[in-house]
Amino acid sequence: MKKGITVGARPQWNTHIGFLLAAIGSAIGLGNIWRFPYLCYKNGGGAFLIPYFLALVIVGIPFMILEISLGHKMRGSAPASYARVSTRWEWLGWWQVLFVMFGIGLYYSVVIAWCFYYFLLSFGLNWGADPNAFFFNDFLMISEGPFEVGNIRLPVLFSLAVIWFLNWFIVFRGVEKGLEKANKLFMPLLFLLILILMGWSINLPGSSEGISVYLKPDFEKLKDIGVWIDAVSQIFFTLSIAFGILITYASYLPEKSQIAKDSVTISIANCSFSLIAGVGVFSVLGYMAHKLSLPIDKVVSKSIGLAFVVFPTAIGMLPAFSQLFGVLFFGCLVIAGLTSSVSILEAFASATIDKFHYSRKTVVSVLAVAGFFGSIVFSTQGGLFWIDIVDHFLTQYGLVLGGILECILIGWIYKACVLREHIDSVCQSRLLSWWDYAVKIVIPATLAVILVNGFVKEVTSPYEGYPWLAIVLIGIDWVIFTLFFAMIVAARPWKDYQS
Repeated sequence: MKKGITVGARPQWNTHIGFLLAAIGSAIGLGNIWRFPYLCYKNGGGAFLIPYFLALVIVGIPFMILEISLGHKMRGSAPASYARVSTRWEWLGWWQVLFVMFGIGLYYSVVIAWCFYYFLLSFGLNWGADPNAFFFNDFLMISEGPFEVGNIRLPVLFSLAVIWFLNWFIVFRGVEKGLEKANKLFMPLLFLLILILMGWSINLPGSSEGISVYLKPDFEKLKDIGVWIDAVSQIFFTLSIAFGILITYASYLPEKSQIAKDSVTISIANCSFSLIAGVGVFSVLGYMAHKLSLPIDKVVSKSIGLAFVVFPTAIGMLPAFSQLFGVLFFGCLVIAGLTSSVSILEAFASATIDKFHYSRKTVVSVLAVAGFFGSIVFSTQGGLFWIDIVDHFLTQYGLVLGGILECILIGWIYKACVLREHIDSVCQSRLLSWWDYAVKIVIPATLAVILVNGFVKEVTSPYEGYPWLAIVLIGIDWVIFTLFFAMIVAARPWKDYQS
């Protein structure tokens, strides 16, 4: 332990299953339901599962083992753990939790707010006969571009207040009474709901055609390097690695823990949920195509369009209990979003408490209020453009670069073999030495390919055709400013802990 870095006594998970459910809840998010199925469909159906599971084994699970073992050994949040490895690298931990909390957390809460509002609308299918017009024109009242911010959308603001209140309430109550209890309720409920939706969906007319399109392998696609990059990117983003979250959650584990086994369990649970969700999504799309007498590719949409336009349209076509289906679907989205958003708040709160020893109640309350007001820009008429730009640059550059640097710090400076020895000392089974090479070479090299590939595309043409000024002021500057503030916080001395 480095001199001067004291974090005091840490709370602990009351049960092992509590930790697993919280970690799985952090990993499972909105992207499992609306991003993975589309990626699978676009990248060769069942053939995409080959690079997807290879990426899971080569990148996802080894990186998760790294983060869980680091948090367990160092007994601290990401900044505290990195500082105990080397005080010169504390800034990396702060950068990760800063851009996740005051970047991803801000816009992610707005998207959850949309889901919550649609959950309420589902009781009467109140998006009307034209969900596309309702979402973009009536609900968001979307402006012409990112520089036309426009007015705050009151329905979004109302829902946003509810989401931030729930985030605050859960994290405010601490690890055992808040995070653990919430995930013990939310995660079984989420899996139950998604299984109900899948079972319901596969019995709809045309569902088999939808599933066939979703999973029918097209091995020719595997010749495209972009498919492999998409697979690694999806694994990297979906498991919440390099967020600082898993390091924090692992710091609450007891001394004897099954780090490698837990990493595999969390990863498999997350990926299984994605596959199940995909079956449900494409069953409904198959039904929709059947009703409209259209090919599947004419009804498939990605990301936001799938959740808020295509699915409401399909729900309105259901032969019976369409309101209940809508409630279940958007209820799934809200729960999946909340289990991730509370982990984002906890990661930053834990880092602040570790360094400055403020009380949890004060830190969480201030952060929740700051998070709510910080999210407001994304709830405006131009908010959708801001979400798109900020999300792209923080995930494509912030997360990926942070992951590379994390591997360099642990693999080369701290030495992966040292951390592996710790894993072996607390686990019943031994971790094979190949893990060292995965951390030192394979993972950072793979992430570097993603980083370079994204940068080349960026230079060739601006992201999604946005003006360069918007890309610089909104996207690039967000990455730079969070890095700047991380350096400032890291430069502050650690407050002595008084037991």
